[in-house]
Amino acid sequence: MSSSSSITFPEPDEIRCHEILQGLIRIKSYSKTDGELEATAYMADQMKDIGLEAGVKKFDNGQRQNALGIWKGTGGGKSLLFNGHVDTNPATEGWTVDPWGGTVKDGMIYGIGVSNMKAGCAAYLCAVKTLFESGWKPRGDIVLTHVVGELQGGPGTVALIDQGYCNVDYFVNCEPSDLKAITMHAESHIFRIELTGVTRHMSKREDSTDALLAATDLIPRLDKLTFGNAKNDDVKACNRCHVGVVRAGLGREMADWRPPQVADFAVIRGAARFGPGQTSNDVETALEIECMETQRKFPELKYQIFNERSDSMPSFEVSKQAHIVRRINKAYEEVRPGQKQPTGALAPQCFFGSDAGHLYKKLGLEGIVCGPGGKYNTMPDERVEITDYMDCIRMFIRLIVDICG
Repeated sequence: MSSSSSITFPEPDEIRCHEILQGLIRIKSYSKTDGELEATAYMADQMKDIGLEAGVKKFDNGQRQNALGIWKGTGGGKSLLFNGHVDTNPATEGWTVDPWGGTVKDGMIYGIGVSNMKAGCAAYLCAVKTLFESGWKPRGDIVLTHVVGELQGGPGTVALIDQGYCNVDYFVNCEPSDLKAITMHAESHIFRIELTGVTRHMSKREDSTDALLAATDLIPRLDKLTFGNAKNDDVKACNRCHVGVVRAGLGREMADWRPPQVADFAVIRGAARFGPGQTSNDVETALEIECMETQRKFPELKYQIFNERSDSMPSFEVSKQAHIVRRINKAYEEVRPGQKQPTGALAPQCFFGSDAGHLYKKLGLEGIVCGPGGKYNTMPDERVEITDYMDCIRMFIRLIVDICG
């Protein structure tokens, strides 16, 4: 047992917490596969075993499902929702351990999706399990959501919102933040820029307009972009532009079998991140200004800008002085005495998307993004430090008592 102020908090069973997380890791829950069904059923069963009102909630014409658990309060308290996703990215090359083994070694637990974000899902379940088994009773409701589809823009969380299960006072989205309190993250804008030049043989390239050369002029400036209408420095901190794809060649088919000829067509594809209060129009204006600058250097160049965004998550924000932020800060400092919790629009998490955006935009809820993992996120041998996982459970125990007690 550990003590903070005048309250004594139950200590989580570390071995059992490992086992619950390992069980979830061992399910191959790629997005839009039967593994999603297995993972959500597993979490629903874990919540039933605790004693919660729990089950799966179907959506997408019954083809997909989320897991939902509710610990009903005795009345008179504030309600708190935890949100996390069980679908994972594919395992890539370069793994040295079984991606679905749940291997524990050197103070780490390994597995595909353990950081993004099965450790977060297991952490809030284990926090509730620890409190439930201690005999503590909440006054406010505690809602546990284990969703699918976050990697496709969040249809799982949107379904639970539309079904009426997310009407609470506060929420915690447990995306991997290395236990930092993330108070703002960006929205995504996917773009394509097409550059059309004038071809000539290399012997007469002085008479050409080289689309490939124009692209190399444009890209470095795109990578440095920020966007207009940033209402404060935190919003500006969420601004980033990145070019991920460049192709060039002859004609719109970008034929590449004739290298002595100057490329007359190039395509640049990239992603921009913009913060709360900014819009896609602010991104497109900035892209336009930079394209015009390149056109000034290549007078015969023509360009077109396209918005390719299809499943973007909304941006998210909460005041650093909000109640939920101050409460998670307090929990962190109780678990890690003498340390202040990093809080704010912090990189790299401020460039991520999360289901917090849906909870914030659709319902206007006050919430925070905070969870274990992040340092080894979305990489071969994805892993989470066990100390962070267990400390997150301890933080959530204290947060639940503080908010719902």
